[in-house]
Amino acid sequence: MRRVVVLGPGGSGKSTFARALGAATGLPVIELDARFWSPALEPTPPGAWRRLQADLAAADAWIMDGDLGPYDVLDERLRRADTVVVLDLARWRCVVRSLRRSWGRADYWRWVLTWRRRSRPLVLRAVADQAPGAALHVARSPRAADRLLADLGG
Repeated sequence: MRRVVVLGPGGSGKSTFARALGAATGLPVIELDARFWSPALEPTPPGAWRRLQADLAAADAWIMDGDLGPYDVLDERLRRADTVVVLDLARWRCVVRSLRRSWGRADYWRWVLTWRRRSRPLVLRAVADQAPGAALHVARSPRAADRLLADLGG
């Protein structure tokens, strides 16, 4: 395991999982939210986002944490991934966790509330199409995520 993509809705624990996995494995963690959103919360244009991800994914080892919903372009990082983790936690849990952080934008809440129905099928299809050889792990609860972290972290 050298190149890991961590996906899931807002509030699912992607960043926390990625940091813990990075600490356990020594792999560098790249938080994509910090690179995607401008200080004014404007998204990076798709072409520039694709180029930036291609540059980041060219490295030999990494953990990329981030799912940018309708703004995302997954193929660049998925093509290089050998492991994909999808944190598919209950909507209510993601909402509670998100509320603890901030109120966010309307498009953020629409994404969180509809992730399982709209985004999850697209994410899983993208993984199947772009990373067919990658190990796919789906955690549906915090306990399952903790077990997965223990298994992958060694």
